[in-house]
Amino acid sequence: MFYPMNVKDFLDRAETVYPDRIGIVDEPVQPAASLGELSYRRVAELARAQASWLDDLGVPVGGRVAIVSHNSARLLVSFFGVSGWGRVLVPINFRLSAAEISYIVGHSGSQVLLLDPDLAHLADSIECAHIAILGESDSTVFGGSSPRAWQGDEGATATLNYTSGTTARPKGVQLTHRNLWLNATTFALHGGLSDQDVYLHTLPMFHANGWGMPYGVTGLGGRHIVLRQIDGAEILRRIQLHGVTFLCAAPAVVSMALDAAAQWDGDIPGRDRVRIIVAGAPPPTRTIERVRAELGWEFIQIYGLTETSPLLTMSRMRAEWVDLDPHEQARLLGRAGAPTLGVRISIDDGGEVLAQSNHNLDAYWENPTATAEAQDGDWFHTGDGGTFSDGYLTIADRKKDVIITGGENVSSIEVEDVLNSHEAVREVAVIGIPDEKWGELVTAIVVTDGRPLSESELIGHCRASLAGYKCPKKIEFVDSLPRTATGKLQKFKLREPYWQGLDRQVN
Repeated sequence: MFYPMNVKDFLDRAETVYPDRIGIVDEPVQPAASLGELSYRRVAELARAQASWLDDLGVPVGGRVAIVSHNSARLLVSFFGVSGWGRVLVPINFRLSAAEISYIVGHSGSQVLLLDPDLAHLADSIECAHIAILGESDSTVFGGSSPRAWQGDEGATATLNYTSGTTARPKGVQLTHRNLWLNATTFALHGGLSDQDVYLHTLPMFHANGWGMPYGVTGLGGRHIVLRQIDGAEILRRIQLHGVTFLCAAPAVVSMALDAAAQWDGDIPGRDRVRIIVAGAPPPTRTIERVRAELGWEFIQIYGLTETSPLLTMSRMRAEWVDLDPHEQARLLGRAGAPTLGVRISIDDGGEVLAQSNHNLDAYWENPTATAEAQDGDWFHTGDGGTFSDGYLTIADRKKDVIITGGENVSSIEVEDVLNSHEAVREVAVIGIPDEKWGELVTAIVVTDGRPLSESELIGHCRASLAGYKCPKKIEFVDSLPRTATGKLQKFKLREPYWQGLDRQVN
């Protein structure tokens, strides 16, 4: 017998097993009226109502529905109300400009655009057949009753997620019901999710579909705590108020929590209870040590991309490491991790990380050339450089970020890790700049915490841990580093002044 996987399966189980359990606690402070506490029965009713509204609009199976929203219960419901009945959800980063959002809406061919109340002004500048403001139009958007049944097709596109586009127009990543179903289930298995978990949405839901948490937490009957505005102290307050056990975060959010904890009065909320899953960039070893010691939270790292739904590997404390000292444990946890169930990892001759899994993207939307390149040889080409040994993947760098100086390869991540271990360093980016003698010069762009710090002092700090050729030869101090709307560091902007006028950015 064969039953196609459908992301609605997660909500169906929650409604069947936990109908009266509070499934979502909406953000209380927002421009629209908060939906408050929603039982899983009510979540399912809202999802059906949304699907019925799309029926009435004439949006067919396979039709695209774009949504631009901060974290909210309405956005969470839309993961089921749109995709569960065969349409394609297009979750868009709310931090993007109007022009960027307009491009994605147009490129995806979305027939419907749902806007956060704070972004209602975009309705005047973006063309779309049907536009509704979340909260203001609830009686319409969530006003239907009985949607038409959809037989289901696990190979159908469920979401269309646009990459952040650091160097070019963003690409639409087609993720199928099968992709999302298996990612969420595998993530839940390795992350130890259960019906006793309380999940705090510090991660934007638009970003790789919240890494699959809207599905996995729902299917297992956990509780969603919606956080709209990310703030370190507020994260700690929500953990204390709701008994949070689990959250996912980018390294910058980890830093916020650590900074807030230093000012927190009393015991740190969640000590010996919370587990935090981090991805986006390999955090410094010192940061991992601080999370475990100062917060008392379990630190877990994953590696993946939007194109892989995203989970590929996970690094989590294991029994064999119990007798190691905390620094060595943190160093091991700093690796990208071991392949999760159903994932195969390989490194090609050029050092690029390749992956095979059941949750790799189906295709890039209307971009067969990019699809063929990314899936060449039946492996997904991540664009990241790394090593794979003893069952664990270590990310060395983005391939384009590897610095070749004096004929030697230097991992910018390794140098950044050492620089970050200096107590006065707040943020750092290491790049290679052209140099007649060495080919490329290891250069560090540093943000400090305001304390006096000299170039010679930082270089000396590096020499205590790194080979001479890996140490920065040049250090610049700046107030901030350029990042995309999703917080991804834009190293190409740091390189531009040095490589301007050259045919290629290797030397």
